[in-house]
Amino acid sequence: MLVNPPVEALGVGKCYTIYQRPADRLKQAVIPRLRRALGLAPRAYYHPFWALTDVSLQVERGQCLGVLGRNGSGKSTLLQILAGTLSPTTGQVRASGRVTAILELGAGFNPMFTGRENLQLTASIMGLSRRELEQRYEDIVAFADIGDFMEQPVWTYSSGMYVRLAFAVSACVEPEVFIVDEALAVGDVRFQAKCFRRLDDLLAKGCAVILVTHDPEQVTRHCTRALVLDGGEALMQGAPREAVNRYLDLMLGAEPEEPDVSPTSAPAASVCEALELRAGYNPEEYRWGNGQAEVLDVCLSSGSTGHSVNLEAGRPLRVEVWVRHHQAQPRPIYGLQIKTPDGVMVYADNSRDFSGGPLMRPAAAGEVVRAVFEMEQRLAQGDYLVSVGVSAEEQGEAVPLDRRYDALHLKIMGTRPRTYGLVDLSMQVRLEDYDTPPDDDD
Repeated sequence: MLVNPPVEALGVGKCYTIYQRPADRLKQAVIPRLRRALGLAPRAYYHPFWALTDVSLQVERGQCLGVLGRNGSGKSTLLQILAGTLSPTTGQVRASGRVTAILELGAGFNPMFTGRENLQLTASIMGLSRRELEQRYEDIVAFADIGDFMEQPVWTYSSGMYVRLAFAVSACVEPEVFIVDEALAVGDVRFQAKCFRRLDDLLAKGCAVILVTHDPEQVTRHCTRALVLDGGEALMQGAPREAVNRYLDLMLGAEPEEPDVSPTSAPAASVCEALELRAGYNPEEYRWGNGQAEVLDVCLSSGSTGHSVNLEAGRPLRVEVWVRHHQAQPRPIYGLQIKTPDGVMVYADNSRDFSGGPLMRPAAAGEVVRAVFEMEQRLAQGDYLVSVGVSAEEQGEAVPLDRRYDALHLKIMGTRPRTYGLVDLSMQVRLEDYDTPPDDDD
């Protein structure tokens, strides 16, 4: 038997009416009726604004959908519609089971009630019986960890305390659908870790989770799928790493343009080869920019060796990047990123922001520049993806000229048993006999 997903949206859109002046609201309420009564064509005194347009999605049980987008892209509007607190103008939404949501800081709390009273009120709205609340009350209070403030009115709470209580109530009632809108951004590191452990527990129990965040690493670590919104439209929906790359496009520069790049445009082999011919080249790299410059080649090595994508742990890492500038650039920026295969960023820096920078050298049209990055290499044994790029600084912003995300596959090989995590800190362990400290009288 097929089971419907807990959350499903089809062609959802939301339109608001924008009035230039307060008097236009009165005109819109009265004049169209008069015009219809007189047989005249109707006239609108407002401008329609579509905050959301034709968005479709579904979230299965045990899945976590990450929602990314710039401010004003429609993320909060979408979540309010999915949670049922806002009606769509077009399309259909279906959410089954108990739905809990943290949509806005303190939303749903009465500021004059104490934390305990708000907890009881919110739990009853979510459908918990008095007995169920009694069984879970201590767990909720322990998770919120706000101490004696449970007996204080919530208007005295800090933003972090608001989120602690709201998340504790929402996550501890075992919902079928859990919606979180950027609330975790105000929590401290320890509380965020506790929240994500609880999210993992909910996912393991079959809960469908929808998470809005501005942190790409949260998406790659905790989400099974991701949706990128911009201007109220769904730009893409798919694997978290691909969605994060698209989101970074939006945040770091203009819309992608296909650069005029061909392998034959590379310099002679004595200068550099074509990156596409390098060992470790990833044919599924994600490349974009405005075409004013071109990343020709990348060489990875330990300094004294030639290009190799199989490097020994603990050896220095040298990354050489050849860039041809098709237009003169007064302030070009060269950068690199190292990520795990699932998209978690391990390290990123560039020629403007590194500790010895900024290093700015104008580039002439037609000039080929070799940017050399040298660094200590503390990566743990495993697989990584190297991204490189060149941008132009314009009024403090980095305008992408050519970016090659996930261009090379790098494999770090350890000489000792595998460590855990992303970096190898070369831990040493020492065991010592414990002697009872002598008495002061001795």
